[in-house]
Amino acid sequence: MSDDETTAQRPSVLMHQAATRLEAAGLPSAMVDARTLLSHVLGVEPMALATVGEVSPDDATRYRQLVLRRAKWEPLQYLTGVAFFRHERLRVGAGVFIPRPETEGLVQLVIDWLGGQAIPAPVVVDLGTGSGAIAKALAHETTAVVHAVEVSPEAMAYARRNMPAGVDLRLGDWANTFDELDGGTDVVVSNPPYIPSGNHDGLPTDVALFEPDQALFAGPDGLASINELVPIAARLLRGGGLLAFEHDDTHGILAPKLVATDGRFEDIADHQDLAGRARYVTALRLPG
Repeated sequence: MSDDETTAQRPSVLMHQAATRLEAAGLPSAMVDARTLLSHVLGVEPMALATVGEVSPDDATRYRQLVLRRAKWEPLQYLTGVAFFRHERLRVGAGVFIPRPETEGLVQLVIDWLGGQAIPAPVVVDLGTGSGAIAKALAHETTAVVHAVEVSPEAMAYARRNMPAGVDLRLGDWANTFDELDGGTDVVVSNPPYIPSGNHDGLPTDVALFEPDQALFAGPDGLASINELVPIAARLLRGGGLLAFEHDDTHGILAPKLVATDGRFEDIADHQDLAGRARYVTALRLPG
């Protein structure tokens, strides 16, 4: 055992060593990752690391083990067990999709729409909830009665840990869940799988190697899940109810067209994310 492993060390030394290793592994944000992992091990905010005098040998060992895993491109959020989404702190880990900042814009579209409706307790269904990010945010930021479904048992384990009391969370296939809500739902929202399967090799290494394929890919054109989603939403929604979903940035024409082809929606619109990319479709259910 080396002296470094048996004596306390300064945080700056450990982070420099870690960043060097992560840079060598090709990670683009080596120092940020190194700082995040050390703050996680020590249980302090990253800005507070400057006030830490020394890191104990045990904590340094734990830290090096996490750095080695990150050097193999394991997602940072899986290593810390935490992801942040809007105002929410979410538990995440292997087997669950890590919520992205882009999806915060989808939630905002729903919140904005609900703000213009005179519905005291709107019924919202989140199809394919994953970690529960969308459902949890809407439960906390609106007066909605939220229902959510997830097909993956691995993802469901995290959704159960994240979901606030009062959310109706179910494990199952979104195609045959919530039949009792048919025609009475105010909002159907979803961030479905939408990456074309042929794009696997073009994804960042940590996504391609670690995040669940089931949550990422939707057939050769990336539209298989949206093809399933639209008729389910048409069944669930009341006349005038809102459908809102996220899609690949190459689907700015195709995704709205799929909704229009169904024939049961009007006011179909596509919306851009903060980077100016086509990202979300909204539409209103026609009466009848």
